Amino acid sequence: MKRLILSFLTGAAAMLATSALAQEFGPLVSPAELAELAKGAQARDILDIRAEGFDAGHITGALAAPYSLFRGPADNPGAVPAVADLEALLERLGLEPSEPVVIVSQGDTDTDFGAAARVYWTLKSTGFTQLAVLNGGATAWVNAGLPLSKDAAQPAPSALDISWDDTWTADTATIERAVSGQEAATLIDARPAPFFEGKKAHDAADRPGTLPGAQNLPHTEFFRPGATAIGGEMSVAALKARLGADTGAPLVSFCNTGHWAATDWFAMSELAGIENVKLYPGSMVEYSQTGGEMQNQPGLFANFWNQLTGGN
Repeated sequence: MKRLILSFLTGAAAMLATSALAQEFGPLVSPAELAELAKGAQARDILDIRAEGFDAGHITGALAAPYSLFRGPADNPGAVPAVADLEALLERLGLEPSEPVVIVSQGDTDTDFGAAARVYWTLKSTGFTQLAVLNGGATAWVNAGLPLSKDAAQPAPSALDISWDDTWTADTATIERAVSGQEAATLIDARPAPFFEGKKAHDAADRPGTLPGAQNLPHTEFFRPGATAIGGEMSVAALKARLGADTGAPLVSFCNTGHWAATDWFAMSELAGIENVKLYPGSMVEYSQTGGEMQNQPGLFANFWNQLTGGN
């Protein structure tokens, strides 16, 4: 598939260059911008979501908030944790919805960006208004020659009363209505082609395949080849035309567990500024367990062969 030419980031370059200090905070910051931000009082609002490596060195003032804390159980990893659990986590981290929060993933692969985007989406859905992702993650920070610390921050716990805003969320019931034609939606599969084509499936999914009527927009299309920071050149008009974003129907991004889909959601909603973009957090793992209609679902023998050969 031809790689998209994404020109919206080129047009936004000047804004992104000063986003850390501008009134309109985020949605991306570079290592240099974050280094300036970290000099101020907001340093405690840097969330390091890496699974490991925090104790070996992190950005000064960063808080350890492993990505797994924002995810569901093994049989449905994309599920959103209970609001009460999220509230307790954010209180322990000392976060306040009105304060800037920068999310830092590892940044070794383009898949890592999806973790930061998923946490960004979660925080936005619980009322946080000043959010940014460190583009390229901790790896970009180190590659920029910026310092690390081994000192653990000790934030004062906050007292929150959060609720979940469904503006950016599509649940399974919404998907079932869309699949049955009861409700209009443009379904965007963020997975690599072998998953979309039913040649591969997540270990927790009951069946391979995709949602009926979905179109494939792999999350990798928002990265230059080999890059781990989102970017490149994109025409917003071309993206909207490709996705059918002018129909008025919501765009619903999904993948296996709402991880790669978070990158598509972030690019479409936060960077391109397309309205009414939603993320289906449970994605194909959750939907496949419902027994609902699917597309590109191989037959029994084809599925066995795909699993045996890895879809090749």
